[in-house]
Amino acid sequence: MDLPSSLATFYRRIERAIVPVLILAGWEVFSRSGVLPRALLPAPSQVLLAWADWIFATDGNTQSYSGHWIFDTAASASRVLAGFALATVLGVAIGMAIGWSRTVEKLIEPVLQILRPVPPVSWIPLAIIWFGIADKPAIFLVFLGSFFPVLLSTIHGVKTCDRNLLRAGAMAGGSPRNLLRHIVFPAALPSIFSGLRIAIGSAWMLSVTAEMVAVKSGVGYVLWDSYYFLRYDIVIAAMVSIGLLGFLSDMAIKLAAARVLRWQRGSTLQAKEG
Repeated sequence: MDLPSSLATFYRRIERAIVPVLILAGWEVFSRSGVLPRALLPAPSQVLLAWADWIFATDGNTQSYSGHWIFDTAASASRVLAGFALATVLGVAIGMAIGWSRTVEKLIEPVLQILRPVPPVSWIPLAIIWFGIADKPAIFLVFLGSFFPVLLSTIHGVKTCDRNLLRAGAMAGGSPRNLLRHIVFPAALPSIFSGLRIAIGSAWMLSVTAEMVAVKSGVGYVLWDSYYFLRYDIVIAAMVSIGLLGFLSDMAIKLAAARVLRWQRGSTLQAKEG
């Protein structure tokens, strides 16, 4: 039997919250059951208290971190933004060149394919030697983690561009530069945005990894430092903070894609109506 419309509306509003609430409730019950020491698995309520003090300096229970959340997240976000922006610019530019020109593909792609399987974390010793203990090693690692998803997505977008559109543009007298700008790049944008969404997740992961060993500030540094002092409630609060920041970054890219790719939705609707 169908639910009344008011109940159905209420269910749709809370549908996304059902599983998270159940997980948090189960976690709270398990933590308070005593199966594990609460110091090893803090309850969500304990994590929330630590997180609140880290953000708002409510009662000082996080000690030196109290009220510093905004500064820690700003430090991490600045590194992510710098490395991600650099990876986006170079990834799109090189990807367009490789996807468009067979000569460039033969010259550059073998080197990139050799470097691609190397885990970004394996570059940490060299990054520290080259850049020291500061922001630069973290930005470098974020760049490495973000570059290849953007690069490969761009190459895919260029290579799958409709050849009929290219032929029509060439017959209309379009130069290779104009074809790239007005046909190939717009056609590759959906793939590029898909790569950006993958890259931003990698950027946050690599930022946190770098901050654990090469930087003395940021959310990753707080996470690792809290581990040394057995403050697992702060560790989990840092993990949740990273997840939230990554989620918001992904949402920002989705919103940007929705605005930039409005023409794609319009053409899709026209195709369906036709």
